Amino acid sequence: MSQKLNSMRLLERHDIPYEVTEFPDTMRDAEEIAEVLGVPPYLVYKTLVVQPAEGGKPLLAMIAAHRKLDLKTLAAISGHKKVVMAAHKDAEQLTGLKVGGISALALTHKNWPVYLDKPATAHQHILVSAGQRGMDLRVPTMTLVRVLNAKIADISTE
Repeated sequence: MSQKLNSMRLLERHDIPYEVTEFPDTMRDAEEIAEVLGVPPYLVYKTLVVQPAEGGKPLLAMIAAHRKLDLKTLAAISGHKKVVMAAHKDAEQLTGLKVGGISALALTHKNWPVYLDKPATAHQHILVSAGQRGMDLRVPTMTLVRVLNAKIADISTE
């Protein structure tokens, strides 16, 4: 591992154990990444940038690789009339990170609301982006929730 990422520094500051998993940085599809890493897709979480239709702070939604974000439910839970997925270029502009490497752990300084899909809580550890393409971090789920101040909700569908 060449350099420490902000996501790793954050975990270390909070004494949270993590494991770095690496894969080809050309890969962006979380399901394919799960396959390459040899882990089930329900353990690999992708971070999606979502924008309230009426404007305001973006939200981060973390859902398992094989699931789809339920925008209606997320809007209701987050108190917005409507939310939309940020276009790739907007997501990159807003976060300063590349799509495929967007990490809630690397964005804590922005204080955006983070929503973690409820099924994650059934697992002791999940894999999340380290904030750079080609790298995921395996972290304890409930500790992650605490560090991100994430709200847990059913925000995805099969």
